[in-house]
Amino acid sequence: MTRKKRRLYMLGLALLGLGAATALTLTAFEDNIVFFFSPTQLQTQDIGDRNFRLGGLVEEGSVSKLPDGVTTRFRVTDTVHTVAVTYRGQLPDLFREGQGVITEGRMINGVFQAREVLAKHDENYMPPEVADALKEAEHFKANSKDQKPSS
Repeated sequence: MTRKKRRLYMLGLALLGLGAATALTLTAFEDNIVFFFSPTQLQTQDIGDRNFRLGGLVEEGSVSKLPDGVTTRFRVTDTVHTVAVTYRGQLPDLFREGQGVITEGRMINGVFQAREVLAKHDENYMPPEVADALKEAEHFKANSKDQKPSS
């Protein structure tokens, strides 16, 4: 085997190793990436069976504890659409109706099963994703009021 061929084989093996390492890294990232959606975005996109974050406001009058004492049901809204949420565990101290919340979990049979609930940390702060989703929802709400039904 000539020197040139040996160098070419080594380069090929190095590129093959680099490609395999890149593929493994991207596969690991895919499992850990969590996207954010608002209730309105859930109406227009097919999420499938994957974890994601759902954000909005906890709807007034929607929080209820189940008889087991551990599971809580509530609805998250962006003022246009709402999504039913079930969470099993201790809610954050700052969790309350009418406040911003981000939940992480997945949709199962039309109900969002949260595995983590994050509440805002003071009355002046709202997570940027929730604020953007609410602004977008208000924009959609305003546009739908401006349009007149066609006769």
